Amino acid sequence: MIPVFLLVLLCPLGIDRQIARYIAAVIFCIASFTDCLDGFIARKYNMVTNFGKFMDPLADKLLVCSAMIALIGIEDAVVPLPSIVVIVIIAREFIITGFRTIAAEQNIVIAAGVWGKLKTICQMLMLIVLLLNIDNIYIIAIGNILIYASLVLAIVSAVDYVFRNKQVLMN
Repeated sequence: MIPVFLLVLLCPLGIDRQIARYIAAVIFCIASFTDCLDGFIARKYNMVTNFGKFMDPLADKLLVCSAMIALIGIEDAVVPLPSIVVIVIIAREFIITGFRTIAAEQNIVIAAGVWGKLKTICQMLMLIVLLLNIDNIYIIAIGNILIYASLVLAIVSAVDYVFRNKQVLMN
């Protein structure tokens, strides 16, 4: 769904820009929901696999990073997404993906932790608010809070992730 989401957001093809943003927000919500549903079903029916543990977070990262990068270039944003925030969040994703790769080479599979899940939820909520682009003082405040909460959670979750799995670095 990422290519469709990006197409609607960046190339609205004659659709009113704000309507295109609403449609993109709906597509983003559907993609996020189906990703959560997939994980829920896998856990409920005991269909959790090492492949799923690796690919599910990767799908989250692709969706979230694509949306953040796309939002940097949108000039009519009511709440602009600072590029430095996006750079730090994406750097965190590269670091953790590298860390997971090292763990995988040691036959260690590391599932996402609570902080990582909170980070993902916060980022998805942030992106929904930013995609909707509603010019309202309360929505603008919520958008700004979510931007910096996402940044803090990205850093905290990375530190937690490495600390909980420091044995990977010791091998």
